[in-house]
Amino acid sequence: MHIGGLLTRHARYRPDHTAVIVGDSRLTYRQFNARVNRVAHALLDLGLRKGDKIATLLPNCLELLDVYWAAAKTGLVVVPMSTLLRGQGLTSLLRDSDTAAVVTSTAHAPVFDAVRGELNIAPDRCLVIDAPDLPGYRDYQALIATMPDTDPQHIELSRDDPYNIMYSSGTTGLPKGIVLTHGVRAGYGTIFASSYRIVPESIILHAGALVFNGAFLTFMPAFYLGTTYILMKAFDAGQLITTAAREQVTHIKLVPSQIVALLNEPEFNAQNLPSIEMIGSVGAPLHLEHKLELERRFPNRLYELYGLTEGLMTILDKYHRGEKLGSVGVPPPFMEIKIIDDQGNELPAGAVGEICGRGPLMMTGYYGRPDLTEQTIVNGWLHSGDVGYVDADGFLYLVDRKKDLIISGGINVFPRDIEEIIVQHPAVREAAVFGVPSEKWGETPLAAVVLKESGLASAEEILQWTNARVEAGYQKVSQVVIMEDFPRSAAGKTLKRVMRDAYWQGRESKI
Repeated sequence: MHIGGLLTRHARYRPDHTAVIVGDSRLTYRQFNARVNRVAHALLDLGLRKGDKIATLLPNCLELLDVYWAAAKTGLVVVPMSTLLRGQGLTSLLRDSDTAAVVTSTAHAPVFDAVRGELNIAPDRCLVIDAPDLPGYRDYQALIATMPDTDPQHIELSRDDPYNIMYSSGTTGLPKGIVLTHGVRAGYGTIFASSYRIVPESIILHAGALVFNGAFLTFMPAFYLGTTYILMKAFDAGQLITTAAREQVTHIKLVPSQIVALLNEPEFNAQNLPSIEMIGSVGAPLHLEHKLELERRFPNRLYELYGLTEGLMTILDKYHRGEKLGSVGVPPPFMEIKIIDDQGNELPAGAVGEICGRGPLMMTGYYGRPDLTEQTIVNGWLHSGDVGYVDADGFLYLVDRKKDLIISGGINVFPRDIEEIIVQHPAVREAAVFGVPSEKWGETPLAAVVLKESGLASAEEILQWTNARVEAGYQKVSQVVIMEDFPRSAAGKTLKRVMRDAYWQGRESKI
């Protein structure tokens, strides 16, 4: 079982059904399959072979869909890069993944150009999608124009072959590339199609960045079943409402910050969007107040997924209302969860401990890091590092997210990456970064600092200095607070949670 033949199947059995809509482009499955085949042949013509890594540094666009499915047909391994990355953050991920080819756009080529001298990527394997004569790049459109539109032949694929490497860690230090196979992605198609009640007649819209794993929760079911998939180039609340109404969209996957933005639009309701059957939340806990408002406007349409790209998931189904609305649901079929104590013993209902899980969507491991893989998967169980409990009915409740992890707008932000930069400021003695509430992003980084001497620098000066040096835009701190000293444990460890809790008191807890 592999995903390489899905487009071929739909092109044969439902060739005239609309496959993808991206901006002004509308392609049937016959047309989209032919296009992807040309891309597949072009990549093979570059000398790339099964198992080689191809990175994308692209915004949402038709070409990103091309590369994803061309890789599925050829056995190449896709390595999606966030367009927010730059500098050492981008270099470390491209180097860590052994990337052999890059596809980018003119808008992002300067970011890649700034680091390509540090990488071993042949110039003829650097493609640009929207410029015929950009120095140092091959023209993607010209390259695919002359290629055959037939399926590539003689490529043996199996469920155990890697399909992509997803990076969900910070942008500096030691990155962790999560290897997900064809079999795992096929499982995304079957399990989440069932969980979200997606059928071949569904119309799926995605407005978030397609380079993050949460996008695959509806991306794979869409192409497993041969639905119509609408990819917005960027999230815009008003445009999403207009598009969803015009195209009769049935399923939408969003991060909480997007849901909050939509809830600020009076037109976002079931009366204006009667075709909506599912609104899925992923990427960060959705506050209870927003769940309740969403339920009011779209009764019985909310699904919330808690999970790790590594392969642990639970789903709050659209019918889990009332007293269960504060939970993150239950595992889908074929998956299991348990709560354990520090000694690895399973805990009873109501007891708080680490959330562990296992099932068919687990990663092969962290790319090139068997040591980290062994720490995370123990005796077949994936250890999340998250803390929670299950009630008597088996519903999971989150007590806290991964230690110190900030999830801002659906993107994982690791405080240490930011702290390593702040402590380089000549006036700073110590720094502690943690997440604080944000109506727009769910949570956003705040930096608490202790100065070497009082008055050496202002909070605004440190904020500007730090934000000018972070590797990615989502690492920018929203506020700097200068403290005389941090709260500490008896052992002298900084009690970051104590500082963080002061900002969350009186708010709905993260659920």
